[in-house]
Amino acid sequence: MQADQIFDHLWSDYIKQNPEVKRVYDSFISAGEEVVNDHIAFRTFDHERINIDKLARVFLQAGYVPKGEYYFEEKKLFARHYELPGKSEAPRVFISELQLDKCSSWLKQEITQMIDALPEGLEHEDDLIYKGGVFGLPSYELYKKLREESEYAAWVYVYGFRANHFTVSVNHLKSMKSLQAVNEFLKGKGFILNSSGGEIKGNPLELLEQSSTMAGHLDVEFAEGTYRIPSCYYEFALRYKMEDGELYSGFIAKSADKIFESTNFYSS
Repeated sequence: MQADQIFDHLWSDYIKQNPEVKRVYDSFISAGEEVVNDHIAFRTFDHERINIDKLARVFLQAGYVPKGEYYFEEKKLFARHYELPGKSEAPRVFISELQLDKCSSWLKQEITQMIDALPEGLEHEDDLIYKGGVFGLPSYELYKKLREESEYAAWVYVYGFRANHFTVSVNHLKSMKSLQAVNEFLKGKGFILNSSGGEIKGNPLELLEQSSTMAGHLDVEFAEGTYRIPSCYYEFALRYKMEDGELYSGFIAKSADKIFESTNFYSS
């Protein structure tokens, strides 16, 4: 499958998981902007059946290659990003995984049991990246308990394999040339931004600035009934040129660490 087809499929599901994202997108279009995707991100666990390598397979088949690697000690995450050589406009792919051995024995056991119960061969299917919730009808009580230790684990438990977020490339916007301008535009439209660590994560010296909306709330069916919980969010990235004149293409771990918190539970 070509990369464009993969992203089109993922975008279609993504805006269903967070209708507010489409409102953000439409707001940029209405302002006369062209929206170019900087990167797309996914979450998983570091279990051999569904780890980063398994999710990355479809992108590798489409010509992507691995680039930077990142560690998030506090959130117990490892991540890798991928790029499509020779096509600077192609979105980067960022895939992270929760390191189960660094979590409590309870959480590791719960997640391992869920993964062991997955259908045999699921990890080899080409559409794994689009599978969505693969762990069956979730329990709201278990979701809440997972969230107490790892919001990340709780999110993957409910939403499974799909885009956690897309990212608008601020570099490609015509009238909004700073992230501050983008943020003010969004707040003026009534969107809630992630303020953890400040609305803007990173700075020009680090060659990357990022901001994001807080995840929209979605009605999700649980075994105990329907509950409204955070879903996906939209990110915005401004990249700066390196000494060689090329735009910085990687990620800043301490900034991404705060961006992860865009799916934290909050009052809608």
